[in-house]
Formats: sequence, C-alpha cells, structure tokens
Amino acid sequence: MFTGIVEELGSVRSRVGSRLEIDCTTVLEDVELGASIAVNGCCLTVVEWGEKSDWFAAEVSEETFARTVVGDLAVGDPVNLERPVRLSDRLGGHLVQGHVDAVGTIVDPSPDLKVKVPGELHRYIVEKGSVTVDGVSLTVVDPAADGFTVAVIPHTADVTTLGHKTSGDRVNVEVDVMAKYAEQLLAGHLRETPSG
Repeated sequence: MFTGIVEELGSVRSRVGSRLEIDCTTVLEDVELGASIAVNGCCLTVVEWGEKSDWFAAEVSEETFARTVVGDLAVGDPVNLERPVRLSDRLGGHLVQGHVDAVGTIVDPSPDLKVKVPGELHRYIVEKGSVTVDGVSLTVVDPAADGFTVAVIPHTADVTTLGHKTSGDRVNVEVDVMAKYAEQLLAGHLRETPSG
C-alpha cells in the first residue's frame, strides 16, 4: 500500500526484455530483496540493486507492460518513485494500491491538468475525490464527461514527472480503492432498475 506522495524522481537506467532498471537513491535506503517500489504508480518488486544503492531492477510481466505506461518507458525517462507506507507513517496522500486501473491521456498539461480516461472509470471519479496519476495522489477538481481535471501545484510539478508531461502523453491512473470496494459491497443490495 502506498500514499501517492512521491519520494524521489528517478530515471530509467535500462530496459532489456522484461527487466527494468531504475537509477535512484532515496527509495533504496532500506531496500531488501522482494521489496515493493511504485514506479509511476505501478507496484514493482525489487529483484536486484546496485552495491552503491544507486539503482534497482524489477522483472515486469507482459500484463504490466500491456496495461500500464511502464511499457512506454525508455532509457533516460524520469519516473516517480515511492516506497510502501508503514503503519507508523503519516498518510499524506490517500490509500493507493499501486495497481493501475487504466491508462489515461493528458489533454491539458499542468497546472490545470486534464486527463482523459476510459468510460468504465468515470463512476469512481467525483469532485474533491482522490485519484492517482502516474503515482501522484491528487484531488479531483472537476469530473468531466471523458475524464477529470486536477490542480498541480508548482512543488508537485517540480518534484514529479507531472511538470514535464505534455498533451497526448499517456499516464497511469488509479482511482480511489475505497470507491471500488463500496461499489462491490453495495452491488448485492441494489437492484437494477428497468432504465439501467
């Protein structure tokens, strides 16, 4: 479980087949084999790291490459990095699983970031609700017919990839897991009306 508060801006060191290597330092301070690190909001497992603790490697499944923007990454690309939250930590963002729901497309870049998302996510996006874009916890300003807008403050633009994104760029989107659980729990108690 993560919070969507990015700890470090790393960069892609190499990508060969299913192996992805990321240059970084902060997220490796207490690294161990099998640890989770969110890369642009996608939870990946550490399988190796450099002896100077300046890079780590993850094996990425075909499913992850196909359903996230991790498959778009090239050497040198910046990436948002976050370690899992500990029970003793403050929850500065919101509960984030690191399980990407869909790939969205940037319509308008920050500071008034507008992201277009697939229709099946619209029901989870509400005004002042939480959403994660490339692993960054954000508050929805305006749910739109085809996506949503969020306000990206200058600090967030400076310390994450969101300040570098332009129209047409693809991003990982994770909606609020609480909304998905609420829907699942209520589904058995609600009857569908004739109008749907």
